Amino acid sequence: MTTLTALLSVSDKTGIVELAKELNALGVKLLSTGGTAKLLAEQGLPVTEVADHTGFPEMLDGRVKTLHPKIHGGLLARRDLPEHMAALGEHAIPTIDILCVNLYPFEATVAKPGCTLADAIENIDIGGPAMVRSAAKNWKDVAVLTDAGQYEKVIAELKQNGKVSLPTKFALSVAAFNRIAQYDGAISDYLSAISFDEAKVDGTPERGQFPAQANGMFVKLQDLRYGENSHQQAAWYRDLYPVPGSIVTGEQLQGKELSYNNIADADAAWECVKQFDVPACVIVKHANPCGVAVGKDGAEAYSKAFQTDPTSAFGGIIALNRTLDKAAAELIVKQFVEVLMAPDFTPEALEVFKPKTNVRLMKIALPEGVARVANSMDMKRVGGGLLLQTSDNHELTAADLKVVTKLQPTPQQIEDLLFAWKVAQYVKSNAIVFCKDGQTRGVGAGQMSRLDSARIASIKAEHAGLSLQGTAVASDAFFPFRDGLDVVIDHGATCVIQPGGSMRDQEVIDAADERGVVMVFSGVRHFRH
Repeated sequence: MTTLTALLSVSDKTGIVELAKELNALGVKLLSTGGTAKLLAEQGLPVTEVADHTGFPEMLDGRVKTLHPKIHGGLLARRDLPEHMAALGEHAIPTIDILCVNLYPFEATVAKPGCTLADAIENIDIGGPAMVRSAAKNWKDVAVLTDAGQYEKVIAELKQNGKVSLPTKFALSVAAFNRIAQYDGAISDYLSAISFDEAKVDGTPERGQFPAQANGMFVKLQDLRYGENSHQQAAWYRDLYPVPGSIVTGEQLQGKELSYNNIADADAAWECVKQFDVPACVIVKHANPCGVAVGKDGAEAYSKAFQTDPTSAFGGIIALNRTLDKAAAELIVKQFVEVLMAPDFTPEALEVFKPKTNVRLMKIALPEGVARVANSMDMKRVGGGLLLQTSDNHELTAADLKVVTKLQPTPQQIEDLLFAWKVAQYVKSNAIVFCKDGQTRGVGAGQMSRLDSARIASIKAEHAGLSLQGTAVASDAFFPFRDGLDVVIDHGATCVIQPGGSMRDQEVIDAADERGVVMVFSGVRHFRH
């Protein structure tokens, strides 16, 4: 067998010594650069410095070391083309068969507080991406490793077959080009978000939230059977670096394959239930919470949430923010549920659902301290473009409330108002939510008129047999007229939370005083389109 040559040049040295030892044991010749070469030599491995291989010293503080024909010729030459091999022979350029490179830590550098523009620039790798591109382009002849997770498979194939298979080399090539795209995208995102000021060029730059060019990076999790409708095709992707505790980090424990609509609704339910500090349950149907409640445990929270709208809960998506135990499972299993999510499931709860083979059970870990963490950015496609905005992550506290009526809220009313406000944030606009004692009593969603949302919420409560007397009402945006307020008061509301900010605020406040109810302003609205 022809002796193989491997060039190892890594910033992250994880696993590199072990890889080099395995390659050396297989008779592979080792080339390396700088710190990597020093590390391998210290381990007693026979390694040739790139400078000795090329006959040209590293220069410009290491900026130029692998940008040389003896490197790129050895990577790019096609072994099946006699003219390529003849050119290598003429110029005494050996082939390079394995390339192991990971790049300067640009992403980690710019994520550090106080990163200067100079720091960022110095962490833009040039030689590494150039070698990776050369090797990946010539994938039939060169195996290119860009992640320590790839080392084991390559060594296993070399041990078994004396070579790396074509399918593996192609997969490595795709991964390499993906990594280069990610790297260049991160550089573009960072640099195009900076407001250049010559006076600050050596200091910490002013970095805007929205780059001049947005380079979103997403990794496919799975193809889906179809999209929102059966004539549409779809796939599910995750962020390159997903938020901890988000739906894409979950594990499906049983059930049918998730559909496009399952995922969209499950995300709505999960993001809502994460907002509560106490045991909570959220039931979602067609992207809207149809029942939300808190309780002493999951079973009580579910029971109260289900009472809000049993009709809509049929075939719904259920999320709990506590481990699902047997007691809660025995209640939930009685209804038709599409997806059931929780941070964990007890073995007894899993046994309860074992016969329900179609029910999708999703375990989504909630690491301590990240329950309320959400995406930093939201995006929405429009014709030929994209809308980007910071996520609606505002969290309202009792101290933020502005009482605008003569009547002051009781501690219990404040608690109900804050609960209602959390739910309204996840209801499609126009949103009206009746709540009492940690339970939604009526939800009106997605209407063109706030007045109609108020009427629908009261109708829902009536159909569910729930009293609205003494309830708190949340409106995701201001009441433009008093008529909507009158509707919720007519049905039993005694306190209302709304953003305020209307030209007719005083008219609505006067109406609240006239009707003898409490009204507080949040100062923030929660449109959800």
